[in-house]
Amino acid sequence: MGDFNLTVILDAIRRSTGGLSRVELAQIVGLSPQTISNISRRLLDQHLIVEAGKEGNGPGKPRTILRLNPGGQYAIGVHLDPAVTTFVVLDLVGEVVQHARTTTPGGGNPAAVIATIASTIETLIADSGVDRSRIAGIGVAAPGPINLDQGTVVDPPLLPGWDRVELRDALRDATGYPVLVDKDVTSAAVAETWAGGPSGAGSFIFMYMGTGIGCGLVLNDEVVRGTSGNAGEIGHIMVDPDGPPCDCGMRGCVKSSCIPQAQVAEAAREGILEGPLEGLSAAEIQDGFASLCRLADEGNTQAAAILDRSAVLVARAASVVANALDVERVVFGGPYWAHISARYLSIIPDIINDGSAAGVIHDVDVVSSGVGDDVGAVGAACLVLEHTLAPRAQRLLLET
Repeated sequence: MGDFNLTVILDAIRRSTGGLSRVELAQIVGLSPQTISNISRRLLDQHLIVEAGKEGNGPGKPRTILRLNPGGQYAIGVHLDPAVTTFVVLDLVGEVVQHARTTTPGGGNPAAVIATIASTIETLIADSGVDRSRIAGIGVAAPGPINLDQGTVVDPPLLPGWDRVELRDALRDATGYPVLVDKDVTSAAVAETWAGGPSGAGSFIFMYMGTGIGCGLVLNDEVVRGTSGNAGEIGHIMVDPDGPPCDCGMRGCVKSSCIPQAQVAEAAREGILEGPLEGLSAAEIQDGFASLCRLADEGNTQAAAILDRSAVLVARAASVVANALDVERVVFGGPYWAHISARYLSIIPDIINDGSAAGVIHDVDVVSSGVGDDVGAVGAACLVLEHTLAPRAQRLLLET
């Protein structure tokens, strides 16, 4: 119970914008002043919080403000994307203190990828200059599906050879640090709750725009993972009844109609882009999609039409999920989002709100991520901080 109360207090301080006094903490979390004082002392001794001056406008003794200590703890975040792997060192307040990016090795060799990740992490830590003893662990955001309990990657698209790869254990053995593995879309949602500011509060869906399109779910400030950790798979939501066939047997699914690979293939069929229609690597899809977006920005009407149509289809998928969960916000982000954000945000909000089942009660805000392009890697690091520091009901369970 003491450890749980500690995380409750730490979480309350984290969620405050300017810090909290011990009196305010007692009012917020409902613990006695003595308990607040004892736990605050523990947190100060562990260097997780600092006393950040005094405040007081009325009569009585000024109150000492408690805030998180940015250097009190760090986490490593890794976003494994089929094209590019991104790395960050994150401090306790969610700020990136070191960043790196490498091309993901191809060839269907998971061992080579894991070795590259481990060596890059070692260089990243050395370059950051952080105290290694304050690194809580490594978080990895990987394409789904995953086995959350076993920390394995289970045959994700565009990562050939990655069928039931024990990524968590392999990376732990290679680095010596504790490792957590989660889906990239879930990691992005976690990042938004920890470091996204106002866009990460309450109930929202995170539309992750990457090599694939997925959806992270947050309800009442709690990230929803599902039974196996694979919540948010929206690839088989039908968004175009007359669209291309999907491998699930239906037509016009998200997966077959509006992911970057489908848009690049459509542009190639129309002669806008050069290259094959199928069999593209993740890096080729990334380059082709960037070229398509550049052509649209330069005034190519055919390229613009492909992207505008994809925005409509993505909006339909987001609307389905937003209605099912009755969220207050749809947040867009991910590695491909910067290319299309202005175009999508000019189209999608009206479609989502026009189709909102609860539209007469509340609007649905549609915004860009408050975290930025590295939301996957930041979210992976936040997984470690969440696991270590956030209040969870499991902390109240006694081991048998």
